[in-house]
Amino acid sequence: MSRPLALFAIGLIFGGAAGFVIAAGNGVTFTGHDHNDPAQHGGGESHAEMSSHDHAAAVNLPAGENAPGLEVKVTKDPMAGWNLHVMPQNFRFAPENASKEDVDGEGHAHVYINGTKLGRLYGNWLHIGDLPKGNVEVKVSLNANSHSALLVDGAPVEASVSVQVK
Repeated sequence: MSRPLALFAIGLIFGGAAGFVIAAGNGVTFTGHDHNDPAQHGGGESHAEMSSHDHAAAVNLPAGENAPGLEVKVTKDPMAGWNLHVMPQNFRFAPENASKEDVDGEGHAHVYINGTKLGRLYGNWLHIGDLPKGNVEVKVSLNANSHSALLVDGAPVEASVSVQVK
């Protein structure tokens, strides 16, 4: 073994050990959790039942003039890709409160391309790069601070648009 490689290996071993000692000294633990234990996921569903959504129970708000709503529009960007315009009603993007306690009417959005989650959105506009060829569904859902799906009278607050990509 060459000297630089040997020194690198020694550094990894001692560096890793030092990292674990420092973490343990600061109360950091490396224990996992049971995905089938409802107490560790805030609800009564097992991990398998939750696989179709984002590990959080839904937040259901009543219908009415103050209920959240959503419109989306996708336009071809003149330079490259696509521009997604997200227009929520009675909803405030609150990136400063992501993963914190739910507050009615605030949170973030999740963006999906053909059913696959692209990521979170904390504002009204998103540039999307290349999309697959053919008919593409762009869907946006509103989510509470805790990442829970936002519902109005049991219906998800989401909107989608199809674009034809050549």
